[in-house]
Parts: sequence; C-alpha cells; structure tokens
Amino acid sequence: MAEVTTDHDQIRKWAEKHGGKPAAVDRTHKGGDVGIIRIMFPDAPNSEHGHLVEISWDEFFEEFEDRQLALLHEPDSMFSKIVGRDTAEKRAHGDHKAAR
Repeated sequence: MAEVTTDHDQIRKWAEKHGGKPAAVDRTHKGGDVGIIRIMFPDAPNSEHGHLVEISWDEFFEEFEDRQLALLHEPDSMFSKIVGRDTAEKRAHGDHKAAR
C-alpha cells in the first residue's frame, strides 16, 4: 500500500534503501535553478535516467519545500511519485484520482 510523506529523513532513508539518489531533469536544471526533481534508481533494471542529473540532498529538499511537494511511495518497493501536497491531501481524503 502506498504511503505519502514530507519527512526528509524518511524520504532519504527510503530512497537510499532502494539505491535511489536525488536528481533533476537535465533540461530544467540550469544555473541556480534546480528544476524538476526526481529520485533516480541508476542500478535498477530498465531504469530510464539518461535525462537526469544527480544533485545533492540539500538541493533536492530545498526545491521539495519551495514547491510544497510530497512523496507517494511504497515502503517495500522502488515505486514512487512526487506529487503536490494539495494532491496528497486530496488522496488522504479518498480522492484517488487526484494528480499533480
């Protein structure tokens, strides 16, 4: 069952447990702008991270907070999706079609 969190320590521990690293989409990562963030899993089979650039956890979480994001993830798998906190709130109240 998927869980939603905004806790930085929980996100980092979950990602590192599965070989995940903080990343940004390369075409959006310009100068001082981190751009669109993701968690990449470079050692995963069929991982499509060719357009991602690794960033620091500090950069990741600064963007994460600036954009008011949350992580939807399954604790025992690599499934994850970064969503807006408003979307996470809607999902918590039963709207499973909410997306962002």
